[in-house]
Amino acid sequence: MSTAKKQYKRVTVKSLVEMKANKEKISMLTAYDYTMAKIVDGAGIDVILVGDSASNVMAGHETTLPITLDQMIYHASSVIRAIHRCLVVVDLPFGTYQGNSKNALDSAIRIMKESGGHAVKLEGGSEIAESVSRILTAGIPVMGHLGLTPQSIYKFGTYTVRAKEEAEAAKLKEDAKLLEQLGCFALVLEKVPAKLAQEVAESLTIPVIGIGAGGGVDGQVLVTHDMIGMTHEFSPRFLRRYLDLYAEMTKAFQNYISDVKSLDFPNENEQY
Repeated sequence: MSTAKKQYKRVTVKSLVEMKANKEKISMLTAYDYTMAKIVDGAGIDVILVGDSASNVMAGHETTLPITLDQMIYHASSVIRAIHRCLVVVDLPFGTYQGNSKNALDSAIRIMKESGGHAVKLEGGSEIAESVSRILTAGIPVMGHLGLTPQSIYKFGTYTVRAKEEAEAAKLKEDAKLLEQLGCFALVLEKVPAKLAQEVAESLTIPVIGIGAGGGVDGQVLVTHDMIGMTHEFSPRFLRRYLDLYAEMTKAFQNYISDVKSLDFPNENEQY
């Protein structure tokens, strides 16, 4: 027998915890600009992540490392101006929180004050515990991120599945518990075995949102540009493409070029 889901006029960190308790899956997508955020929020998404993946998607960098705090604030500000319902989580970029908890707090405060974002996300476990704790003392909600952590790509040397070995899986479980104990309101697990991800989700009271972590977690996140097919070079197993906008947009652009060249555009009805 199905139960009616609570309707949220505005999604908050408390809403996500309620969704987990009510066994309602959480939907999360990325956005980096006003126009995309307006569409995604209007469709009814629960969470928008202003990810440091903007470094790849918007700026064409090979990794997430080059994006700066100022650039993240710019993207987050654009998203905040578009939304009416969803929770907006903003990544703290590489170099703004690792190894220096005062710098972490200063970075998080800038995100919140200058962009209007609702929460921040940090990658790592015990290594960043001090930074997480210090940010939380200011009343800033923190989302954790374990498993494949793209800011540490040069440490791992690969984007393959993490925590397949027993020792790494055990550390991930410990880190997940630690982040919950510190006060994180949610956790992202990226590219880890589905069985492990489900174990973590079942062991925590806070929601666990997966990307390449199977269906046993409390929600899913994808990069919007990937799932609507604007990008086409990136095809991991976990990615489902709901559109092929690369092909559709290419066709539209080619039709426009052809119409301009042939003098078909603009026609009499398209001029003053």
